[in-house]
Amino acid sequence: MSIRTLIRGGLVVTASDELHADVLIEDGRVAALAAHASAAAEAWTADRTIDATGKYVIPGGVDAHTHMELPFGGTSASDTFETGTRAAAWGGTTTIVDFAVQSVGHSLREGLDTWYAKADGNCAVDYAFHMILSDVNERTLKEMDHLVGEGVTSFKLFMAYPGVFYSDDGQILRAMQRGAANGGLIMMHAENGIAIDVLVEQALARGETDPRHHGEVRKVLLEAEATHRAIQLARVAGAPLYVVHVSAEEAVAELAAARDKGLPVFGETCPQYLFLSTDNLEEPDFQGAKYVCSTPLRPKEHQAALWRGLRTNDLQVVSTDHCPFCFRGQKELGRGDFSKIPNGLPGVENRMDLLHQAVLDGHISRRRWIEIACATPARMFGLYPQKGTIAPGSDADIVLYDPHAEQVISAETHHMNVDYSAYEGRRITGRVDTVLSRGELVIDQREYTGRAGHGAFVPRSTCQYL
Repeated sequence: MSIRTLIRGGLVVTASDELHADVLIEDGRVAALAAHASAAAEAWTADRTIDATGKYVIPGGVDAHTHMELPFGGTSASDTFETGTRAAAWGGTTTIVDFAVQSVGHSLREGLDTWYAKADGNCAVDYAFHMILSDVNERTLKEMDHLVGEGVTSFKLFMAYPGVFYSDDGQILRAMQRGAANGGLIMMHAENGIAIDVLVEQALARGETDPRHHGEVRKVLLEAEATHRAIQLARVAGAPLYVVHVSAEEAVAELAAARDKGLPVFGETCPQYLFLSTDNLEEPDFQGAKYVCSTPLRPKEHQAALWRGLRTNDLQVVSTDHCPFCFRGQKELGRGDFSKIPNGLPGVENRMDLLHQAVLDGHISRRRWIEIACATPARMFGLYPQKGTIAPGSDADIVLYDPHAEQVISAETHHMNVDYSAYEGRRITGRVDTVLSRGELVIDQREYTGRAGHGAFVPRSTCQYL
């Protein structure tokens, strides 16, 4: 039986508005909003009333880039869909878009069905899928049309990782042309993987094996070159383009130049590039391995360009690229050879809090926080207004956020299934208090009340910016 819920007394913050309003929830959706203490709000009755006095009432976060249970480098990401979505809920994220993987020689259907099976019945919050194209051919190009029809409307290709995920320019162009025809959005990992492999081989031959060399060989210019090339291929194909995990000033400049021409080109960055740097990769005693990801962490001076890109809308989304590997037993696979360190960082639980700290630090506004973490990813990937906002008819994915609570991020207290935190010891202000997913309490005043299997697969429409 559906519970009628009333959230009273909070400051509702969306990408477009801030208002002191009460929120009425029925049948898992937002039924109405009304000014606090107004006649309309006072007339409402409910089975359950939640006091939001002194708190923000914000849409649940939409993390459009996660990798739960991803096989990589002889091991697998340490978060399952169960542990990862539970951690997401603790961090105020109520929808993830994960990446299903097509293996070379296999169909898209096989890869997608494998990911359906991993997620089904295990998720604490709602989920959707992108599709990684590892083998572009006539059969898989036709399959793209079918996937768009069932709500998997975005496809990721890699200019990196030759022999694993890599696609050449011809394959990329064909996939972009298909996306232009069927409405699918092409997502691009933009690094020149062929050139990087040469630099890796040369570095190892010189005896440069420590984690810091991972960042040194994956050069800024090779990210910028690949970003430029991807943009030009998208122009030839007449297709939109979404560049994932942008890490460097030069790549932002390529996106800005394309957008200045009016091209449908979009960019995402991640908290690790905004808050961490090559200083972390250089930590002694192999501790730098904790921070190995691709694209890699950059020198601190790149952070200003990323924040500026978020303010000017040359970057539109902050996702996590959550892909955790434990330090012990997983990251340690790369001792003596940085190229064998599994690539990825944990972060699905930290994104909303870190971005709130960015509001307090003056990098972005409060509404921009909600825009880049909730509304824009929902629009970009065909989930809006079901997700990403608080409006009549939207799913009641709602977070009560305490903007004054102080916390210290630590592996001792986080809920991700990984033995370290990338932000260990960082003091921040702001914390999730209560989380509802489709009107059901998942976090209730800092107590987990959710369950595996509550989260449902959400079919997506096509990108709403086109």
